[in-house]
Amino acid sequence: MNASFPIIYICSAYRNNPRVNIMRAREYCRFAVRRGCIPLAPHLLFPQFMSEEQDRELAIHMNFVLLRQCKELWAFGMEITEGMQMEIAKARSLCIPVRYYNTKCEEVVWG
Repeated sequence: MNASFPIIYICSAYRNNPRVNIMRAREYCRFAVRRGCIPLAPHLLFPQFMSEEQDRELAIHMNFVLLRQCKELWAFGMEITEGMQMEIAKARSLCIPVRYYNTKCEEVVWG
């Protein structure tokens, strides 16, 4: 087992279909754990006590604070949403590596 347990930011869709996207995000987190990483998926945590409509800007700011603690950002899915684009851009501005995966957790080359 990897003793370092790097923290990986899990970036995936949320807003367009929360019920399905939460199930997918949980699977993406399991995938990261199986790879010896600690997954960080704020979109699984913050909706528990924050409103997407009222607290979106605050949640995005908090996401960026957490992203700074991560070794990599892993983006999942076949569509990069507006929110995901912001997280990816922030990771790149912080020189945090970005990796892309499809919904089956297979690494892909994006763009």
